[in-house]
Amino acid sequence: MEIISSQEFANEWVEAWNSHDIDKILAHYADDFEMTSPIINVIENEPKGKLIGKTAVRRYWEKALALNPDLHFDIIAVFSGVESVVIHYQGHRGLSAEVFHFGDDGKVIKSYAHYSQCEEVLLSKIRGKEGI
Repeated sequence: MEIISSQEFANEWVEAWNSHDIDKILAHYADDFEMTSPIINVIENEPKGKLIGKTAVRRYWEKALALNPDLHFDIIAVFSGVESVVIHYQGHRGLSAEVFHFGDDGKVIKSYAHYSQCEEVLLSKIRGKEGI
């Protein structure tokens, strides 16, 4: 597999999310990757906010996309690190940043989502089914 630049990864990742195509989104990730997000503990009732593997994350993302049919991301900045990338982006509900750690094959093995909204507001919107 070809290893792409941080900016190319960010562009492809945002394009996949904006298409709402789960398979296209998941193509960036290893089969057993770990996803951590404060929204996971609400949508999936997972207290640690962590899911492992494409099957579990697919289920979570399908629910998230169903709650947010107008979901759209715009890149603000991309930061490169050692075997890692941070994408700072504007989502439909505010600013977000996601940290991605890559395996030797260029697939994401761990990701951590961060959101600018205070947790109480974010969680109340999810519980109220207003979307995330």
